[in-house]
Parts: sequence; C-alpha cells; structure tokens
Amino acid sequence: MNTAVLRRRPSKKPVRLSGISETLLIPLWARAVETLRPDAILRDPIAWEIFERIDYDFSKFERAWTTQTGIAIRTKLLDEAASAFMAANPEGIVINLGAGLSTRFSRIDDGSVHWYEVDLPDVIALRKRFFRESGRYRCIAGSVMEPATLERIIAGSRPVMVLAEGLFMYFPEEDIRSLFERLSRRFPKAQMLLEILAPFSLGMGKYDPCVSKVAGGMLEFRWAVSDCRAMERWGCGLRVLREWNVLNHHRERWGWLGWLNLLAPHALPALGNRIVHLRFV
Repeated sequence: MNTAVLRRRPSKKPVRLSGISETLLIPLWARAVETLRPDAILRDPIAWEIFERIDYDFSKFERAWTTQTGIAIRTKLLDEAASAFMAANPEGIVINLGAGLSTRFSRIDDGSVHWYEVDLPDVIALRKRFFRESGRYRCIAGSVMEPATLERIIAGSRPVMVLAEGLFMYFPEEDIRSLFERLSRRFPKAQMLLEILAPFSLGMGKYDPCVSKVAGGMLEFRWAVSDCRAMERWGCGLRVLREWNVLNHHRERWGWLGWLNLLAPHALPALGNRIVHLRFV
C-alpha cells in the first residue's frame, strides 16, 4: 500500500460541507468501520486515520448496516476492476469523478498510473488537508458537470479509465447523458466504471438510512436504470462490457437479503446497486 500521498497529521477540525458534498462522509465512515471488522471485505487504514481526524457525528450512520456492507463490496469490486485496467494499460490515466475522500490511489497505485481526483472546490480543499499532490497524482477542483473541468485533463494517446462511485444517482439523466457525450469526445475509447443505483431506491432518498441524515435530509436519488444496456441507446457510442451486482458478493454479510438472493434471484436487478464497466467506442 502506497501511503506517500497522506499528509502529516493535522489538528482535528469540524468538517463543514453542504449539499451533495456531505455525502462523501458516508463511504469514508463505511470503509473505516469495515477496516476494524475481523471478517473485513477490505481494509482501508488510511480511511480509518482520516475518520479519526474529522470532527463529525458519524454515530448517525451506525444502524445503516446494508449501506455499510454495500459500500465495502462496491469498493472492493472497483479496486479490482481498476487494478485490472492498470495492469493491462501501463502508463494509463485514471480520472476519479466525485472523488470525495476516496483513498483508492493509495491502495492500488502501481507506480506508473497518472491519477486525477475531480470534485467540487470545497471537497478538494478538504482533500488537501489529508493528501498531497505529486507528478502522477493531481486534484482538479470543479463540477464534473461543467465542461471546463474535464478540459484541464490532457490524456493524449494514453488509455483512460473514468471512475464514478456514489455519484450519478444524485443527478437527472439528461445531465448524465451530456457528461457521457463530453467524455466520449474528449477521451475517445476510454473505459468507465460507474455505480448504478438499485431501481427501487429511485426517489427514496428521504428514507435512506444515511442520505436522509446529511444535507438537512434534502437530497434525493434522481437516476437509476433497470437494464444498464439501455445506455447503449443514448447515442454517445458506449458499449457495456460487464456488470456486477453487490448482492451477488459476500452473501454471508447480507443477512435476510442473502436468503432473498437465493430464493428470488430474479429480484436482484431491482434490489442491488451495480458496478458497470463500459467503453466509449
């Protein structure tokens, strides 16, 4: 594990985030808590260290075991898929949209990848309290939906992987389509790994055990698709390569959902968040 990007310990200060930005504390909490479990799906000691440095009431998430389990699984799936891309594409570029306080670069850095963390200015300012940039590791402050933000990343002929974890469910489909069109033009033949919300969760943010407790409970889930291949008809030249449903992994951790998985596997597309791997062609 590469910990070189982690800064020296700052004083513990309150975190003041608003809107969607506050949701970044949910996966940070989930990975930190997972790290302490004896049966951990993954271990993220840097997440735990950052968690310990932040003055925030994380206790509000304590009962959200399904969210915590799902985040641990999606993190592992994305780590593995991004690592496979890096192994197949030495000197490639990874663009992490809506980076939050992701520690993925520290976990899977192969010593040659060029990595960009992209998020809103308040989030990037928070990241810089904990991480330092380098020649291969850069932070880009700006909205992922603003064209000028991605124009600051020059890929040339290098292979590109775009990551979008815990992000698109907060945006309407028209915004996501526009972003995909820009990605396909700016990074031809790029690959992408994104999380797609379980369809039953659409419009249910006010009942979510974590999202309902951030941003004044005002956030809503705005995008989900039941068949990810419907995106191939968006007209921006993308092809779905593979998908993973989080409920299909680590069934021993899903409790009654694990039994539902066995008894009614046809229900999985509606119930489980998915990681989708696609390519722009």
